Amino acid sequence: MRFYETTENAHGLAHDPFKAIVAPRPIGWIGSRGTNGTRNLAPYSFFNAVSDRPKIVMFSSSGRKDSLRNVEETGEFTTSFVSANLTENMNASSAAVPYGEDEFALAGLTPVDGKLVKAPFVGEAFAALECRVTEILRLSDVSGEPSDSYAVFGQVVGIHLDEKAIRNGRFDASIARPLLRMGYMDYAHISDVFELARPSVKS
Repeated sequence: MRFYETTENAHGLAHDPFKAIVAPRPIGWIGSRGTNGTRNLAPYSFFNAVSDRPKIVMFSSSGRKDSLRNVEETGEFTTSFVSANLTENMNASSAAVPYGEDEFALAGLTPVDGKLVKAPFVGEAFAALECRVTEILRLSDVSGEPSDSYAVFGQVVGIHLDEKAIRNGRFDASIARPLLRMGYMDYAHISDVFELARPSVKS
């Protein structure tokens, strides 16, 4: 088995395999609003739910991007569910544009203001989370040196659900077909869903 130390990055491959190994990853489609009222929408592949009680999600920004600026200033954001049918819209919203340019308009999406936060979410999404920031951490390496990555944690205070994605009392992934980020420029979406019960412990 091939081994390399990440400090040297001597993997001997054409491309770094790290993000392909930690995959698939859900995409946090982060909606925010600047203090000047402008809307922002950007996809983050370093994103996940990290707690259920309370409900907390996290996204990580590599560098000080517009989403980070907005959530620092306002303390709130939304996360819209990225489904397979919105792949091209999501990709369009990832374009690097000047601060204040509206990615909702750029990607042909409908902005909807949250009920509990002022940040907008994607009206076409099967689900959206309204979040209030709990903490923002600048990440450090093992030597304590600060990195250029910032982890934003937000408590989910409200959830929007499209009735079309609900079946038998559940938000059904086989209907919503979440888009997932793999490594490199690769993506995937869920097509097969199955249940797996935890094993019972016999005494």
